[in-house]
Order: sequence, then C-alpha cells, then structure tokens
Amino acid sequence: MRNIPSFFYADPAQTLSRSSTLLWAGLITTLAVVFTLELSLGSVLIPFKSVISILLGHEDAPAGWRNIVLLFRLPRAVTAALAGAALGIAGLKMQTLFRNPLADPFVLGISSGASLGVALTIMTAGGMGWSILVEKTGISGNFSLIFSATLGAVTVLSIVLGIARQVESNVTLLIIGLMFGYISGSLVSILMQFSLEQQMQRYVVWTFGSFGGVTWKQITVFAPTVIMGLALARFLAKPLNAFLLGEGYARSMGVNIRATRFWIILGSSLLAGSVTAYCGPIGFLGIAVPHLCRLLLKTSDHHVLVPAVILLGATLALLADLIAQLPGTQVVLPLNAVTALIGAPVVIGVILRRRNAMEAGT
Repeated sequence: MRNIPSFFYADPAQTLSRSSTLLWAGLITTLAVVFTLELSLGSVLIPFKSVISILLGHEDAPAGWRNIVLLFRLPRAVTAALAGAALGIAGLKMQTLFRNPLADPFVLGISSGASLGVALTIMTAGGMGWSILVEKTGISGNFSLIFSATLGAVTVLSIVLGIARQVESNVTLLIIGLMFGYISGSLVSILMQFSLEQQMQRYVVWTFGSFGGVTWKQITVFAPTVIMGLALARFLAKPLNAFLLGEGYARSMGVNIRATRFWIILGSSLLAGSVTAYCGPIGFLGIAVPHLCRLLLKTSDHHVLVPAVILLGATLALLADLIAQLPGTQVVLPLNAVTALIGAPVVIGVILRRRNAMEAGT
C-alpha cells in the first residue's frame, strides 16, 4: 500500500512551527531591508533616516525628496513586491500541476496573448487611425498598453479555461498552451515585418519589462487582483500537495481533478496576466523562486512553500529592480536582463541536480 505523505494531512500551523524560526525571520527581514533600499537608492540618493521620516508623514525632509519617495519610488516598490510574489506563486502552481520543474507562469500562453495584444495596438495604430482615436478619447500612453495586454491575456485565458474543461490530460493541456505561445509569437513577428521603426522600438521597450510605469491609481486595481490570486493559492495548498504524486493519487484522496485544475489555472493566469499587463513580460522569477524556496526550506509542502514564495518572490523582484536602476547613475538596465542573470543559474542548477540524481539512481 502506498504511503501517504504526512504533509497532506499536516496542520498548517504545526507545519510552520516546525520550520526554522531563524530562516523565516531572515526572509522577512531581508524583504524589509530591500524594500527600504528601493526607496532610498536611485539616481538621487536619499538617506534611510529621511526615507523613514517621509513614510511617517513628517515634514522635515525636502519637498523634492518627499515627491520622489511618495510619487515614484513607493508605488514602484509596491508594484515590484506584488509582481514578484505573483510570479513566484504562479510558477509554483504551474510546476506542481504539470509536475515539470521547468514550467513557468507563462507556460499556457498567457504572456504571449498579452504580447500579441500590445503588438496589435502599437504596430497597427498608425495604419488604422487608432492613434487619433486614442488621443481624442484620452486613452493614451501606458494605459493603452495595459488595456491591450489585459485584453490579449484574458482572450487566451478564456480559450485555455474552455479547453481545460474538455481535456483530461495535463500533458495535452501543456502542449496546447505551448502551441498558443508559438502562434502568438509568429503573429507578432509578422506584424513587426510591416511596422515602422518607431513602432518596433516601442514594442521592444515594452518587452524589457518595468515596475516603474504603474501609478497609485493603477495599483488600486493591480493590488486587489494580485492579493486575490495569492489568497486563492493559500486555499489550494492541500490539493496542490496531492498533485505532487500525480492525478491518480490526487483522485484517490478525493480531489476533484477538473475543478481543482480549473482554479489552479484561473489563479495562475490572473496573477501572470495582471503582472504582464501592468509591468510587461517579466521572465525567470516565476521559474526560479519556487526552486530557491524548496532548496532553502527543504520541503515540497505547499502550506510552507506558499508564504515562503511570496516573501522571496517579492524580495528578488525588488532586488532585480534595484540592480537594474544602477543606483547613483542615470543609467537604467532592462529589467528582464537582470532577472535572467538571477534566474538562469537557478534553472541550470536544477537541471544539473536532476541529472546527477538520475545518474545516482541508475
């Protein structure tokens, strides 16, 4: 008879109490330190003391510093923390659902759908007179890109959810999602062949990714969406644990496979789609953060991994954004270049570790 993993029945409070208190304190402290550094460092260096004073509402700091912190750096830091947590949780759920350590939040084509929506808006604007309409209606700049990315992501999400209700096999669903990604990528490439240089440049800049284009008004929509997705992941921890040993085992434990898979895909797509819509396609965080948490905590229990991934995902996103800004200079690096430098070594390490484990087994 197959042994039932203890974490399937584990009480979350007991599971968390067994984890290293020092490690959890380190995760929380590191997040707080990096968040404060994000507010302090940049092209203009603002002392820690002044940052704390500004956050507490004191008037002793110069007005220019208050504007920089409250209007630019604080919404940027909040966006980065939410985006990192969202991509980490989405990646964790996709890796568990498909039992594939290289699965990421965008494996079902959500990011590709958002990219196609943005490409259609940018590269067909001039030819269809859309730019004039946009200017007259006031739907300009960043908002038009967010609207286009959201529409593209929701369209692909709707198709994937419809297919998920009809298809039993997760492998089939994974392949269909990858094909959606290839189709969207091909359409974007065709559009680029017929677009102007300025249009191509604007699209390429969007693909670099950025946490700095989200305003406080946009955060009022972005933050609740991400928080709902994170809360859904917490409630799915138990069925996610069952999925670790395959659909047959999960079914034997009374898990409704289709309903659970629907909520996993819906939650992951909302998280990944909202981040792509507001920040652009941010790569590697979703695939790297879950692996780093498994290595740190040495567990696959989702009752423990979900809060850990939220903390570490937020920390790494803030750290990547901090590095991309090259504090003390006027230069800003592409965010995706920095996340790739952080995430790629993790992916390589996972592949080599699995290869060594397989060789040891043989």
